[in-house]
Amino acid sequence: MYILIPMDTKDADEGTISKINDVKCWVQILLEEGEVVEVVFNEDKDAFSNFSEVLIVMDDTEYVWPFIELGMMVLVAHTQRSIDDIMEAFLFRELNELAY
Repeated sequence: MYILIPMDTKDADEGTISKINDVKCWVQILLEEGEVVEVVFNEDKDAFSNFSEVLIVMDDTEYVWPFIELGMMVLVAHTQRSIDDIMEAFLFRELNELAY
């Protein structure tokens, strides 16, 4: 499963999730059998070679309709900010679905 997250920097250790309007780069994470297999950064969300099935945003006010129209599930990380925290919350099903 490929997961897409808007980030404020390409640094996987220091980077945090950002609002879509303020995004500096995107990270696509390949998750297989509960393990992070691959983490890829790109400045353009459309430049990834694989389709992301899930978009994770930082709050319910994000404009995500273009992603929904592509068939992506949208989850909200209300308190998680780092990639590690977001992936842990995803695995333990602690992320919320987007409230329309």
